[in-house]
Amino acid sequence: MTEKTRPSMLPDRASALPEPESTATVEFGYRSIVSRRGPLALRWSMRTLLICAALGVLTLLITVVALTLGDYPLTVGQVWAALFGDAGSGFARTVVVGWRLPRALAAVMFGAGLGAAGAVFQSLTRNPLASPDIIGFSAGSYTGALIVIILVQGSYLQLAGGALIGGVATAALVYVVAWRRGVQGFRLIIVGIAVSAMLTSFNTWLMLTADLEVAMSAAAWGAGSLNGTSWDQTLYGSASILVLLAVLAVLAPGLRQLELGDDSAKATGVRTEPTRLAVMVTGVALTATVTAAAGPIVFIALAAPQIARRLTRSPGVTIAAAAFTGAFLLAAADVVAQHALPIALPVGVVTVVVGGAYLVWLIIHEVRRRA
Repeated sequence: MTEKTRPSMLPDRASALPEPESTATVEFGYRSIVSRRGPLALRWSMRTLLICAALGVLTLLITVVALTLGDYPLTVGQVWAALFGDAGSGFARTVVVGWRLPRALAAVMFGAGLGAAGAVFQSLTRNPLASPDIIGFSAGSYTGALIVIILVQGSYLQLAGGALIGGVATAALVYVVAWRRGVQGFRLIIVGIAVSAMLTSFNTWLMLTADLEVAMSAAAWGAGSLNGTSWDQTLYGSASILVLLAVLAVLAPGLRQLELGDDSAKATGVRTEPTRLAVMVTGVALTATVTAAAGPIVFIALAAPQIARRLTRSPGVTIAAAAFTGAFLLAAADVVAQHALPIALPVGVVTVVVGGAYLVWLIIHEVRRRA
């Protein structure tokens, strides 16, 4: 047998190599659910979904409790009958649907808006201290609304317009002053704190120069209160927040890329500055919507994203979890402000006390972590 015809005792190299798998599996370090629609695919963390569901249930329970408490106490059965149109509910339906339900829904929706706004700015700056009430955007919205109250004494829609214009103008000023071949998170926070201090002084001057009755009304509103919240305010505010949350859902992929840095975001095709500007305007609009209806309710936007991050154990701030956390926090704070204290207080007073303690803890935690 010649060498040419001798059968080879070695296996064929092509057959010896393992066949490549048809699909590759990437481990993200957490259990997740993937939803696909056409070319788009969304990945949801299982833990985040469960935390959001749990927070939603707790918020619903708090809302039901808020509908039962008051000078005219009701049982859960009476509340159910009033909500679903029992003809025999009578005065209970007026109490629940006409008086208590607008305030309870406003607490949930406004809390969700503030939580999402805080998540936006903390993601943009990659700093847990960044929130609309810290970097001046809430103060700008308050200034715009205060001008409408004192000088124009306008309607709710005019108040909302003034708050939106004031917030956007403040954001534009902070953005321009902080610009140095791009906007860095730390510089944005420092400039925002300085602008907030100046606006606070200007707001004080407006209050001192206004008529006494107008100034007292503006001061009560400026404490951050859901007292007297009407159905118009709740419906207009809730509709605006839902639209803005939908816009954030569209912008969220670009925001996640911005968390990795501008260079990484550009490498994946994200237009960094237009995306950053669009996200900032949306966050400011959320803050202005809440400010126009209830005044400047502080510290919800600061605390909700970080609490949500610790609950979900996610590597970054998640907008959905922050919104659910904010809704629960504001709903619970409103119940405490109305019923758990010797006298009823504006909800902003409760959030200031709780949020101030949280801010001190957060600063100490950050200092120890970086030491």
